[in-house]
Amino acid sequence: MDHPLIDLINARIRKAEEEGAFDNLPGAGQPLPACDDPENAVLNRILKDNGAVPEFVSLSRELAKLREELRETADRSARRRLMQDMSLLEAKIEIARKAR
Repeated sequence: MDHPLIDLINARIRKAEEEGAFDNLPGAGQPLPACDDPENAVLNRILKDNGAVPEFVSLSRELAKLREELRETADRSARRRLMQDMSLLEAKIEIARKAR
């Protein structure tokens, strides 16, 4: 079943082609860039354009902050808590990487 607006969409594309809207576009005639994940390319581009990052990236950033905090902390109980948090984050990162 076609999209209910397919005729309107095609008409607008045809009109734009006739008006030359697609002439001289940047990158015209060039090969498309290599894509690691073609099935999710559009989703990945939308996420990237809006500043989103994969979960393992945000978790890795959080882990880096905890490591820095650990370097600056002398209190043994605080260091123990930080190391437990870091261990948990490392496990979450590994799970997120495998899920991706």
